[in-house]
Amino acid sequence: MKRGLKLGCTIFITLLAASLLGPAGLAQTEPAASAPAQNTYQPKFPHDPAKSGAESQTLGYMRTVIRADKIYFKKRTEFAPSLLDLAGHGSFTRRMAHSTQRGDYTIHYRGKKDKYQLTAIPQQFGPDHRAFYADEGGKIRVEEDKPAGPESPVLR
Repeated sequence: MKRGLKLGCTIFITLLAASLLGPAGLAQTEPAASAPAQNTYQPKFPHDPAKSGAESQTLGYMRTVIRADKIYFKKRTEFAPSLLDLAGHGSFTRRMAHSTQRGDYTIHYRGKKDKYQLTAIPQQFGPDHRAFYADEGGKIRVEEDKPAGPESPVLR
């Protein structure tokens, strides 16, 4: 009788496992295909120049600042003296102006009547954490291993 009880328990456990894991859970003999690496960046739009999610967010922020400053300049014939002054222009908000720390990047903005400089410097440089620079010309420039400036190559 003990042997029959063991066999019954074994069958019960097997059936329970099959119901919890599904048929593939018990019959699987080969390892599942590995999922794509989690660190692989998926471009957000065609010709996206970003190499990581952190870069994508930073470039989006910079584009928002550039658009807001163009709108500000059209209204006032001068560029904004600070990020806070850009609030309400385009889609730039007060909340966006308050923190100079944006994810993995530190943002610096310096505005004067006839020009401005916007930089984004990563906490740690790397191939997927490059530095960016923009000015009143509206082009974003990039460097891989140092802060970007007006002489840096244009981001493509």
